[in-house]
Amino acid sequence: MNGMTRRIVLGLSAAAIAVTLVSVGFATGQSTSGQNPAVGRGGPGRFGGPGGPGGRGRGGPGGPMGVLGPMMMDRLELTSDQRDRVKQIVDSHREDQQAIGKRMMAAHDALESAITSGAFDEALIRTRAADVAAVEADETVLRARIYAEVLQILTSDQQAKLKTMQAEMQQRKEQRGQRGQRH
Repeated sequence: MNGMTRRIVLGLSAAAIAVTLVSVGFATGQSTSGQNPAVGRGGPGRFGGPGGPGGRGRGGPGGPMGVLGPMMMDRLELTSDQRDRVKQIVDSHREDQQAIGKRMMAAHDALESAITSGAFDEALIRTRAADVAAVEADETVLRARIYAEVLQILTSDQQAKLKTMQAEMQQRKEQRGQRGQRH
């Protein structure tokens, strides 16, 4: 295996491992976050934590709903009724989230096996990578669905505040990216 191929395989392996670890966190977090799904173990979902392009991994900043993670929900000062409704929304998608988490783990395991099989099979690796991408697409659609449902229960003031917070997060992300390029 030449140096470039080795770097590609190691890079893909590291990415697959990172995503798998995050997926495991998602799957286990789903069964333990029942008390208040908007608070705690990376929020209710996607599917928690950093990673991926630009630090936006499984759900990006704040958990499953991206910018509607636990910290953001607290800053939006939801009423107890809104918190209850968020919990209902998240609970209504719990089985889908868990199923996607399991599919994600299986897809990453299959990709990792293809990468580390000892026999380079580009077609198989591309197929397994496409399988991972398909599950990630399903995960993204589910996250967007949850986000849209939660957004509907926010007041117009809360939605405006959310937009401002999203813009601030984007600005900080861009600043971190610029600092990283200088080093």
